[in-house]
Amino acid sequence: MTRTTNEQPIGRADTGTPGPSGALVPVLAFAGIVVAVMQTLLVPVIKDLPQLLSTEPSNATWVLTSTLLSGAVATPIMGRLGDLYGKRRMLIASLSVMVVGALISALTSALLPMIVGRTLQGFAMGAIPLGIGLMRDMLPREKLGSSMALMSSSIGVGGGLALPAAALVAQHTNWHALFYGAAGLGVLSIALTLLVVPESKVRAEGTFDGLGALGLSVGLVLFLLPITKGSDWGWTSATTLGMFAGSAAVLLLWGVYELRSKAPLVDLRTTARPAVLFTNLASIMVGVSFYVVSLVLPQLLQLPKETGYGLGQSMVVAGLLVAPLGLTMMFTAPVYARLSAKYGPKTTLILGMLIIAIGYGAGLGLMSAAWQSLVIAVVLGAGIGLAYSSLPALIIGAVPASETGAANGLNTLMRSIGTSVSSAVIGMVLANTANNVGGVAIPTMHGFRVSFLIATAAVAVGLLLALFLPKQRPAAHTQLRASSEEDANLERAEEALRSFRGRVLDAGGTPVARAKVTLIDRRGRQAGATLSADDGSYALAVPAQGAYVLAARADGHAPLASSATHTGDDSPVDLDLSLPGETVTA
Repeated sequence: MTRTTNEQPIGRADTGTPGPSGALVPVLAFAGIVVAVMQTLLVPVIKDLPQLLSTEPSNATWVLTSTLLSGAVATPIMGRLGDLYGKRRMLIASLSVMVVGALISALTSALLPMIVGRTLQGFAMGAIPLGIGLMRDMLPREKLGSSMALMSSSIGVGGGLALPAAALVAQHTNWHALFYGAAGLGVLSIALTLLVVPESKVRAEGTFDGLGALGLSVGLVLFLLPITKGSDWGWTSATTLGMFAGSAAVLLLWGVYELRSKAPLVDLRTTARPAVLFTNLASIMVGVSFYVVSLVLPQLLQLPKETGYGLGQSMVVAGLLVAPLGLTMMFTAPVYARLSAKYGPKTTLILGMLIIAIGYGAGLGLMSAAWQSLVIAVVLGAGIGLAYSSLPALIIGAVPASETGAANGLNTLMRSIGTSVSSAVIGMVLANTANNVGGVAIPTMHGFRVSFLIATAAVAVGLLLALFLPKQRPAAHTQLRASSEEDANLERAEEALRSFRGRVLDAGGTPVARAKVTLIDRRGRQAGATLSADDGSYALAVPAQGAYVLAARADGHAPLASSATHTGDDSPVDLDLSLPGETVTA
């Protein structure tokens, strides 16, 4: 499968069904913000967790690690389940699991139940790729760019807004109120989703790859666990090195299995395409750069002025000064849509990473006043917002509609890996450069600056990777841009080229509406799918020249499978499909 399918979003006029509510995008973005809050919910009380849970500091870190691990595992799995069984259904399931987890955490002060609750909260991270998939299936293309940008940025928006809100709650009420608030937000998000978001009718063929999901989960846990716990265990300890080796072995075997599977959890052949591969690799670097500012600025702002470089702000004020990071990411979405429409998501990704590099470079000299932290947060928010907004457009432009959830789930996973690596590396740097004062490790200005240099280096690597992204063909580019009606008409004209097109008819020659037409390549893999319109017409873009099979089926009719060949030139092949019966050349 080499490109996006032409299956029409439900809300388009040519499907004959009503479009989605105008509240669809805000509701899905709100769901993304709610689940992202889970990642930073406990940041304001990290240092107090051992006392609050009556345990050792090394044990208390599992409260954060468990959420990270479950979120990483859930994103590709929930994305695939959404592709197979319904994205709205899996979105509601993700939010429901999060609510249960939040209530478990709210009702306990014991370590083990708290870890269970936090693990369940992490599973909600799958909601973000599911939301992107729902937007792709339902929205008209002229609205898709800015909407996906907002959904993608919700990861940073939720994390940024959670810091001051959680700090305010933790400072003035019992810390369990954080979880009651999270559960309330989850219930509200579920209710809004049920009221506003319709189910997508786009489905992937095949069944869920349970063994593949197990293999990926084990491999990810073995990889991420030593990253997050390496500082406690020792980076050269047998446990750390053994887990890394085990991860490599499991993921290698998993990859071999996925390549041989007829219905893989992750289509590695599609993932290996340059457009997908380099986007995912760049996503890791963007994730690294995003988390550095979240680790450094709150500590710098709260350190006492007596250190000579600390800014002496309260927990709440520090959170408010960092909050513009998330707010700027949210307001960047419409800017991204305009830039991407004109120049393409590759250009906006490069521009975003350049702004991030400028922000961290300037930040090296802007650490002496609270207002300077605000400037850094705004600049970095703009850059990270542009970069995050570009990622789903690049992924969706290179994968079939039936794989949107799984592909974006994998991309979200790449960002999570980036933040995990960032957390481990920056934590080690700050610990190794800290001053020991009365048995307390105090981060130094040198450690903060080294952290910013690491972020700058990560962005530089990301820029290099982005330069290898292939230039999109006009059809793939216009498919996602927010444009005028004239641009949308031009897009439809471009889609008519390099395609099979025709009508689906019954035995008497009457058009068959909403028949499923699937394009299958010579390897027996789906290369495209669509539904016939009210007049029976269909169109399927051809990813490359060669022989194909067109399979058509509709309720009340026998299925049809017919061979066809496309030479790959810029002209359509007219082909009518008769149910039941022979293929008729138009």
